Amino acid sequence: MISKLPFLSLFSIVVFFVNTTVNAQTQHTFSGWSAAFFTYELDNKFSVHFDGQARSTDKLKDVQSFIIRTGLNYHIKNNMIATIGYAYIGNNRTVMDINGWVPEHRIWEQFIFNQKFTLYNRPLSLQHRLRLEQRFMGQPMIDQNELVTDSYDFAQRLRYFTRSIFPLSETSSFTNGAFVALQNEVFMNIENSPNGKFFDQNRAYLALGWRVSTKFDIEAGYMNQYIVGKNNNTMNNIVQLAAYIRL
Repeated sequence: MISKLPFLSLFSIVVFFVNTTVNAQTQHTFSGWSAAFFTYELDNKFSVHFDGQARSTDKLKDVQSFIIRTGLNYHIKNNMIATIGYAYIGNNRTVMDINGWVPEHRIWEQFIFNQKFTLYNRPLSLQHRLRLEQRFMGQPMIDQNELVTDSYDFAQRLRYFTRSIFPLSETSSFTNGAFVALQNEVFMNIENSPNGKFFDQNRAYLALGWRVSTKFDIEAGYMNQYIVGKNNNTMNNIVQLAAYIRL
């Protein structure tokens, strides 16, 4: 029973936040996300992180935003990693019928703690991640009929992420084959909240994946993103395709 607790705990978090979205007054959207996550090992203590993402507007009409994020990992122990990094986010915005790209710069720090268990003769991984972000959000203005960045607003946000991978076949060491991924991430504003609230958003995700080798995973799944805005809330239904590369 003890070995089942991490999975049940993760599942309860997802159910809790999905249930809160049902009771809220929200607008519903549908979008597609794609992502690639890279880790390159430098030595037994340091590695480099990089991820690139693209996200669509409602009903897959256009690209709404893209993310380029990099960081330096320090491996404290086999199951503990500390990271510091930088991210650039491009956001497609429209002001007074003028369309353009508005940047956001982020400095981020995070701590990862990994756990391993055995469940139904399968190795189960459970990752906990705390990430602190210093956000410099571009504020758009119209200049000569073009959208430009006038200034930057600063805010800080804390994110808690948990993710579990469960192999579909019995194995003592999961090196290849199909798996189910279940994850949830909570976003909390801790300084200069853009929406005026402590709670920012929640992302619950379920995916089916394939481990090609110990260095490469690919998966496709559904994400429920619940965003709390200043005046109204949004439930974004997302189809996501993601790849994980470890070198």
